Amino acid sequence: MARLAVTETFFGIQFPGHLHTQDSLQAATNFPFRPSDVLLVTYPKSGTTWMQEILTFIHSEGDPEPAKTTPNWARLPWLEHLYNGTLAETPEPRLLTTHLPYPALAEALAKAKPKVIYLARNPKDVAVSYYHFCQMANFFPDPGSFEEFVQKFLDGTVHYGSWFEHVKGWLSCQEESNISYFTYEELHQDLEGCVERLCAFLGISVKPELAEAVRTHCSFASMRENAMVNTTLIPKEILDPSKGQFMRKGIAGDWKNHFSAPLSDRFNTKFQEELGSQGQRFRWAMD
Repeated sequence: MARLAVTETFFGIQFPGHLHTQDSLQAATNFPFRPSDVLLVTYPKSGTTWMQEILTFIHSEGDPEPAKTTPNWARLPWLEHLYNGTLAETPEPRLLTTHLPYPALAEALAKAKPKVIYLARNPKDVAVSYYHFCQMANFFPDPGSFEEFVQKFLDGTVHYGSWFEHVKGWLSCQEESNISYFTYEELHQDLEGCVERLCAFLGISVKPELAEAVRTHCSFASMRENAMVNTTLIPKEILDPSKGQFMRKGIAGDWKNHFSAPLSDRFNTKFQEELGSQGQRFRWAMD
């Protein structure tokens, strides 16, 4: 497949060339947002697909048809991807997705102040999920051993850059941006409460049919069977199912099955150095 071995560097961060070009990345930084836009922001493997499904059902008021007939990348297109189509023709409110760091979008966001939803996840679980994804995604370099990959993750030299810088950047814009923060763990602990918070942020009333639709269709089991979500539409030359599953476990705390005690301690030290007291706002266990 085209550009599978290509890496683009933008804002000092490496991006897979299969999905990005310099032109597509630059276009994202200059994107003409509208105040009615809803932008989902995540670091890779932080629950992006799950939140895309939830936002789809909120947008459709519980109607499952869009989620069952349209791929998630078309329902919530990526700002920075080279195949995102003509977003200017999409009717309002537009639902959009990005993995870009805040500095790359700060100027564009300041012009229109769209609603931003930032979803974070325990970085140890992110590293585990990212490692497995890199094994099956042929547009990423060989991740090496798990410990080697985690060290690159801590150093911020993996594709999409530093998790720590990504989170810190998006936390820093709370005062000047129209942003609401969620975590993957909160979705697990209180999905209904998160849907209520999302609807309040988006100015949408929560109807019984919406809550029921989210419970039914946004479960891990349901998404795993949905071809519009589970990546089975993507050619195996790009995502090789013989090397792993995109919808792998969908749980919180799987890192405990992968991290040695020394590696966990090294990770915790880095987390404390980078986030300090800011890390206390997240409801996840690092030990």
